[in-house]
Amino acid sequence: MFADWPILSLTIWLPIIGGLLVLASGNKAANATRWTALIISVLTFIVSLPLYSSFDTSTSNMQFVERAPWITLFNIEYYLGVDGISMPLIILTTFITVFVIIAAWEVIQYKPASYLAAFLIMEGVMVGVFSALDAMLFYVFWEAMLIPMFLIIGVWGGPNRVYATIKFFLYTFFGSVFMLVALIYMYFQSGSFDILGYHDLKLGLSEQILIFIAFLLAFAVKVPMWPVHTWLPDAHVEAPTGGSVILAAIMLKIGGYGFLRFSLPISPDASHQLDWLIISLSLIAVVYIGFVALVQQDMKKLIAYSSIAHMGFVTLGFFIVFTISANPTAETGAMLGVEGGMVQMVSHGFISAALFLCVGVLYDRVHSREISSYGGVVHTMPIFAGFMVFFAMANAGLPGTSGFVGEFMVILASLRADFWYAFLAATTLILGAAYTLWMVKRVVFGEVGNNNVAALQDINHRELLILGSLALAVLLLGLWPGPLVEVMDASIANLLKHIAVSKL
Repeated sequence: MFADWPILSLTIWLPIIGGLLVLASGNKAANATRWTALIISVLTFIVSLPLYSSFDTSTSNMQFVERAPWITLFNIEYYLGVDGISMPLIILTTFITVFVIIAAWEVIQYKPASYLAAFLIMEGVMVGVFSALDAMLFYVFWEAMLIPMFLIIGVWGGPNRVYATIKFFLYTFFGSVFMLVALIYMYFQSGSFDILGYHDLKLGLSEQILIFIAFLLAFAVKVPMWPVHTWLPDAHVEAPTGGSVILAAIMLKIGGYGFLRFSLPISPDASHQLDWLIISLSLIAVVYIGFVALVQQDMKKLIAYSSIAHMGFVTLGFFIVFTISANPTAETGAMLGVEGGMVQMVSHGFISAALFLCVGVLYDRVHSREISSYGGVVHTMPIFAGFMVFFAMANAGLPGTSGFVGEFMVILASLRADFWYAFLAATTLILGAAYTLWMVKRVVFGEVGNNNVAALQDINHRELLILGSLALAVLLLGLWPGPLVEVMDASIANLLKHIAVSKL
């Protein structure tokens, strides 16, 4: 029914145009501005739902394709489409943005129209990144993401926001330059910027290695992988709550998506040659960053390091496919690894968003993110405490929650590749429980820490709606991951079939 509708264009441009309208409305009529932004975000989510409901799970072909000439001189097109890899990430983006708008309702008093407009514009741009099938269109959307996030951190951030903003921009922009060089090189080899055409481009091993490194520099920063991760904790600490939510829940996933859309299918032989590098960096992120998270005293910084460790699972799942031995279960193991990485990305989107929103609830009341500023929150905010404990358990990989599913799939796939990969990856279940529950023990349980905690009031209806919806999503994906895995099956199977064939 919806296959011929321009759903992707609507999902991209509705929030962008709506954001510009919100921005033009000014900051004086704040309440009307908030309602307008909320309506636009909800409409965008509703518009995106047919991408799932009308998705054909039996094919790996791109669906909801839109194609029109853009810059004909360089054969650049306005070319959009989704498959089972990109579609879940688009739904995640439109879903999370609704709660970011609601979370800012009473909190953002300084230039609320500008704040909400930045998030709406960024929503459309991120959907554009996930749906662009023209490399230059992808690059335009990729770079455009920096502008609203730069402003969100720089204008509404904390005391060191200028330092964090510049560091975020420089790290991300530096990697993107190398990606642009690689895209231009492939344009001269193929005569177009068609990403799917790049997948079939015959490249020598040396060419593939250089292209792989160029993409790695861009995507590793975005994930972020160790050792180019240092911008993330600073950005999270200084960003307002909504900025942290979008950064962790969506923007980090764009790096993982880039590996699947560009690195693996365009340079499969180089990916095979350098898989040891990505696996090593991923395991360092899982283990080392887990220990770093243990000693954090700032709740936001702890969750930020937790995100780096959990995203290490994603890249591990994507690149162990080359290491899995040739045996009857090899294909199943490879599918488990990539699908586990994808499930982990979606799950982490829910859980990280919820944890940062929990920190935001406390910060709005006490104006401190330090763990030592709390204690005994369960006595004054029992409903909130229940949510925070639940999300902490999910972050630690409790069975029955979404946090368990992706990690279990990646660990199982790692076991089929190498025992020590699985052993090191599994340590995250111990470390994740250690740093997350250690934080919860000091913040939520024990005696009431001080007068500020004693004066706390439990969550209101707005906060209950946000945390309750995310808790439902975490439970639903944890207990019933089938609908998500089903839409990915054909696309991931096609990707694995593609990279199994050497281009040399």
